[in-house]
Amino acid sequence: MKLQKTQVIKMLKQMLLIRGFEEAVMDLFARGITRGPTHLYIGEEAIAVGVCMNLTKDDWITSTHRGHGHCIAKGGSPTLMFAELFGRKDGYCKGKGGSMHIASIDIGILGAMGIVGAGIPIAVGAALSSKLQKSNRVVVCFFGDGASNQGTFHEGLNFAGLHKLPIVFVCENNLYGISVCQERHQAIKDIASRASAYGMPGIVVDGNDVLAVYESAKKSITQARNGGGPTLMECKTYRWRGHFEGDPDQGIRYRTKEEIEQWKKKCPILNFKKGILKKTILVKDDILKIEGEVEEEISQAIENAKQMELTDISEALNDVYSD
Repeated sequence: MKLQKTQVIKMLKQMLLIRGFEEAVMDLFARGITRGPTHLYIGEEAIAVGVCMNLTKDDWITSTHRGHGHCIAKGGSPTLMFAELFGRKDGYCKGKGGSMHIASIDIGILGAMGIVGAGIPIAVGAALSSKLQKSNRVVVCFFGDGASNQGTFHEGLNFAGLHKLPIVFVCENNLYGISVCQERHQAIKDIASRASAYGMPGIVVDGNDVLAVYESAKKSITQARNGGGPTLMECKTYRWRGHFEGDPDQGIRYRTKEEIEQWKKKCPILNFKKGILKKTILVKDDILKIEGEVEEEISQAIENAKQMELTDISEALNDVYSD
C-alpha cells in the first residue's frame, strides 16, 4: 500500500494529537483541574486514526467511555473537547457531558457512551436510517472486548447482518474488560470469529499498526458504502494506563509491569515514525517540526478553553429527557 506524503503527515499528526491530548488530560486530572471518570486512549491511537482516515465528514461514528481518540480522529476540536472537560458552556455538550459523553452531530460523532455496549444499537439504528434514506453514509461503531459479551453486541450484529446495513463494527481489544483479562471472560481467542454467526466477515488486525488498520478499514468501509453489508474488525491493542485515571498504579493489581512494558515497546506512534524514516518519506527534522506544532496546538487549546465561560447552574436540567 502506497500513501501520499500528505496522508502520512496527517496520520502522524493525528496520532500525536491524540497522544498529546491524553497526556495533557492525565496531568490536568492529577492536578484536580478536571474531574469525573476519565479513561485514556494512550497506546491505542492507531485504531481511531487508521479507521477514521477512511471516513468523510458525513459518515457517523459511535464511541465509548474511552472516546477522546475517536472524537479527535473524526475531526473534533481539542479546544472544544477541553472546554467540555472544563465545564465550559461552549464545550461540545455545554460542559455537562464531560469526558465520557462528547458528541457532535455536525461532524458525525453520534456520541461517546459511558455504558458498555450502548453505542452498538445506536450505530445499527443510524446505519438502518442510512440504508432507508438511500444515502452514501457509512457508520463505524467502536467498542471494546468487554462489550462483545453484551446482549447489545449480539442483537446489533444479528440485525446488521440480516439487513446488510452499511456499518463497520470496530472492536478495540485491549485485552482487559476493566480488570478482567479476555482469557478469563471468553472461551475464544479472536472476537472476530463471532462474525460468522451473523453472516458477515470477521477480520483480525494488528491494532498498533496504523497502516494495517487503515487498509483493513478501507476495504470494510468501501464494502459497506457499496451495499456489501457489515464487517466486524477486531483490532488487537493495549491500553498503557489503568482502566481509568485513579486505577492504582496503572492497574498493577491485575497485570504485571513486565506486560505493560512489553506492550509499550509496540508503541503505534514510535513504530510508525520508524517506518516513515526508513522509507525516507519524512526526515527527522520533519517529524520534530510536526511534534512541535502538535505540542503548541495542545497548549493553545488548553489556554483557549480555560478562557471560556463556565456553564451556568441554570443549565443543569436543560437537554435532559426522560419518559
